[in-house]
Order: sequence, then C-alpha cells, then structure tokens
Amino acid sequence: MSSLSYTHRYEPATAANASPLLLLHGTGGNEHDLIPLGQQLAPGSALLSPRGDVSEHGMPRFFQRFAEGVFDLADVAKRTHALADFVVASATKYGFETSRLTALGYSNGANIAASLFLLRPEALAGAVLLRPMVVLEPAKLPDLRGKRLLLLSGRHDPIVPVEHPDRLAAQLRAAGADVKLQWLDTGHPLTDADLGHAARFLQATR
Repeated sequence: MSSLSYTHRYEPATAANASPLLLLHGTGGNEHDLIPLGQQLAPGSALLSPRGDVSEHGMPRFFQRFAEGVFDLADVAKRTHALADFVVASATKYGFETSRLTALGYSNGANIAASLFLLRPEALAGAVLLRPMVVLEPAKLPDLRGKRLLLLSGRHDPIVPVEHPDRLAAQLRAAGADVKLQWLDTGHPLTDADLGHAARFLQATR
C-alpha cells in the first residue's frame, strides 16, 4: 500500500498560520462529507480529508468490525498505521506540519483518530472526537504530553456504550494528554452544541 493510496481531498489553507485539520468521516461517509464542517469550524485552515478504505456493505469505514461495537483489533492496528503513513506523506506533499495537525473525527472517524494517538501519536497534535468509544486498550500507553483533545459525547447515544467516553478520556489522560470530555443532552447525530464546543476548541489551537 503506497502512503498516498487513500482517496482523499485536500483544500489548501487560505489564512496565514492557521493550523491544518484532518477530517475523518463516520461509517458511510466519504472525503467530501466533512469539508463544509471543517470550513465552518476552522475558516482558513488547510483541510485533509481521506475516505476510509474499508467497505462494509458498500459503506466506507476506516477499519473492520465483526458487529456493532465488536472490532477487528488486528485490522484496527493495521489501518491506523496506514492512515498515519498517509498523514506523514501528505504533510510532505502538501507542505503542512503534523506537529500542528488537529483531527476532527466523527463516530468511526473519531475512533480511528483515538487509535492514531495510541499507536502513532507523532501524526497528530490534537483532536476533536465526536461520539468516540474505546477501541484499543494497549498494554503500554504512549507519551501524549502536549496533546490536546476534546471529546463530545451524547448522553442518549444508542451506539456508544455510556461508560466508554469516560474510559477513553481516562485512558488518554493516563498517557499524559490534556483531555476535556463534554457531555451533551443528545444522541449520536451532531447538534449545534457540538459545533459550538468544537469551534471554540479549534479557535484556541490556531
């Protein structure tokens, strides 16, 4: 697999010194889905948006699963390393720094972003994780000091087990990351409240 083998879309920065965003869609999404959201939340930032290269009944995803909430952990690791290689190669090709790159991931995209921090933390500086859950629990945690993450979770989410956001936040904090977990009175779909919290977080990282 070549490092730039992901089908992707790249939008160059239009504002000087704006931090770049890595956009990671949910199941069934594609490289175009989160571009408007990225432009809204971080105007002027460069946007890198890959399409997940796993197909589940025709729906793109970033890694395989056996059932809802039951993951193929070997595939998760393989795809996480492949995505990290893609990010590093894209940084060289498009001229941005991974040390300033923030991920904006929704659902499956949030999960692969969390996996990047656990397996390839050099690929990201921070993240907004929208409706994440625990996927990997490595025996040895990486050093995530200096990484900033915002987790946005719904109290009535039928997909994410209610204990998972707190577990994920604790895992990332144990690795040294600066983590804020924000609970919202909603389900799995995104709301205006999500956008407000995400915009404020991203503005603070620019």
